[in-house]
Amino acid sequence: MEPGQLSRPAEPGHCVSGSPSESAAFPASLLSTAGAEPWGRPAAVAAVLPAGGCGERMGVRTPKQFCRVLERPLISYTLQALERVSWIKDIVVAVTRENMEAMRNIIQRYGHQRISLAEAGPTRHRSIFNGLKALAEDQPDCKLTKPQVVIIHDAVRPFVDEDILLRVVIAANEHGAAGAIRPLVSTVISPSADGCLDQSLDRAKHRASEMPQAFLFDVIYEAYQQCSDYDLEFGTECLQLALKYCHTKAKLLEGSSDLWKVTYKQDLYAAESMIKEKISQEVCVVVNTKDEESLGYLLKEVLRKELNCLNITSTPLDHTGGDIQNFLIAQCYSVISVNVVSSDFQKTQKFLSTLGESNLPLLYPVVVVLVYFLDFTLAPLTQEMENLMWIRELAKEVKKRNVLLNGLLINYSQDKQKLQESLRQGASIIGALVKERSSALAGQLLVA
Repeated sequence: MEPGQLSRPAEPGHCVSGSPSESAAFPASLLSTAGAEPWGRPAAVAAVLPAGGCGERMGVRTPKQFCRVLERPLISYTLQALERVSWIKDIVVAVTRENMEAMRNIIQRYGHQRISLAEAGPTRHRSIFNGLKALAEDQPDCKLTKPQVVIIHDAVRPFVDEDILLRVVIAANEHGAAGAIRPLVSTVISPSADGCLDQSLDRAKHRASEMPQAFLFDVIYEAYQQCSDYDLEFGTECLQLALKYCHTKAKLLEGSSDLWKVTYKQDLYAAESMIKEKISQEVCVVVNTKDEESLGYLLKEVLRKELNCLNITSTPLDHTGGDIQNFLIAQCYSVISVNVVSSDFQKTQKFLSTLGESNLPLLYPVVVVLVYFLDFTLAPLTQEMENLMWIRELAKEVKKRNVLLNGLLINYSQDKQKLQESLRQGASIIGALVKERSSALAGQLLVA
């Protein structure tokens, strides 16, 4: 089988292996002879993501896990969050037969690793059960290794971090089961048959069950093997199955507010806003000189002051090849190129080609702003704008590679006060382009 290829399962629950990749090895000195870390984390951990929902509550035709956020499917963000955790060996995604090919394309397009596919069932519990079967050694044709602990997480909770994953895994290893919880936002009431209030629960005594959850694999697999058809058809709480069928009381751990689930259409906009905020924190300023008195360095300092919470780095223009690749790996998706000679089209084109030919999947739109300084009192502004019209054509080309290109003219006034004002205006424009990441604005030539 070629790397990245996936084959359709013969029957529900049988695993479909994606492109395998060894996760980053944990230091051998921290591994215990018992197959677990001395601080409580088991050596063998896998994850199962049920992703067979149809998105009925969202009211859209596309299942919510495949809805696009910043031109990228939501499930891809969740997979990325799990893949960052090097000690999760395998990730099994349960998707419906009709969405198998779409899921394969997502894995290939965004370079996901350690992913296997199982066929989803008609309900959440049946999908999870099929995912567990893909990991169980007692199933025919299984290509995965049975883990000691398995994480169950929702495909539409993209903001899970390693801290809560680690805490639920350690707790599950000790107690048999564990899950994240959050305080109730609203009071839960019980209506009577005639639609009137029957009773109200004390909100302080109850919690909302969230994801991720983790289990000793043998516990949750046995629970699913024993549970009734009614539970498989109508149940939603995995922790309850472990309690009901294996008498395993789950350890409940307080989770962060980021564990919310994308459920309704407006949640997609909230998710997009959070992702934009996150990826706008890193900006690389590319300059054509190492002189700290240059305009490029002056702009960098103004950006640092004007835009809060930005980690701004800089690199000389002649060294952008390797550096830009490194910034992409580190997920810096905003590049400001300063002091480029306006007529030097070839150097600019080569600079942009580095982004498109890095062999790295561009997980987010890359914002590139070409900044030119011009003394508006000495040179005709309209003529300079005409000289830079090639930016529009180049922007159309690089937009196909997920690069959003803009030009920015900043007034290079000899008056220091006016220059600082122009720099502040330029920083404000750059900040808006970086945070909005709007494809509609690509190709614009702006003036500060």
